[in-house]
Amino acid sequence: MTLPPFVYHLAEAENWPSIRQHGLLSTRRLLDRFGMCGVLREVLERRHRPARTILPSGTVIRDQRPMPPRALERCLVGLAAAEWYALLNGKVFFWFDPERLNRQRRACSGFPQVVLTIDSERLLRHYADRAALTPINSGNARRKPAPRSTATFVPYHVWAESGWRSEAEALRTRPRSPRHPPVELAIDDAVPDVMTCVLSIRRLAPHHFLPVERPAARSVRS
Repeated sequence: MTLPPFVYHLAEAENWPSIRQHGLLSTRRLLDRFGMCGVLREVLERRHRPARTILPSGTVIRDQRPMPPRALERCLVGLAAAEWYALLNGKVFFWFDPERLNRQRRACSGFPQVVLTIDSERLLRHYADRAALTPINSGNARRKPAPRSTATFVPYHVWAESGWRSEAEALRTRPRSPRHPPVELAIDDAVPDVMTCVLSIRRLAPHHFLPVERPAARSVRS
């Protein structure tokens, strides 16, 4: 089983100084860092965020418009919506496909962004034990969403051994083809040294998108 040589992370431009200093932090880690607690913590971590949130530090937390509670509840297996929000808020996400990154960019096109192109092999060398792959966009519950649960996040080493089999067994769905490509790479908690894995940095002005350039064929072997 192989992975593409690069992954991509789309970040709010306002967060760039924090990323350079502290790396990529999950929403949960950001809330820890700034001492968020009580009702406000509950709202930001376990409830739907219909709009982007700016913390007192100036750090931006993205909205969750593509997964409103009613839509999410229809596709969750064994979890409540609050648990799914909390699960995603504990991870840092990367795209394999720049076209999918541009779909996310379209949702926040009015705000400047930063795109990090990251060496997959180097990232997994440090974080394989905390890495998982998903066969779907876990943050979108619209338009006939696929069933999902904690099993949607297939640990990297499990995926390398048996592809998507564990997801199908847990959800009792038809197994996906071994050729079904991963959509997201998710790493638990934080990637504090992400800058050591970054190959390029591109700033996107409002309403600008990442040019889709197909890299030379090279893959990360498990």
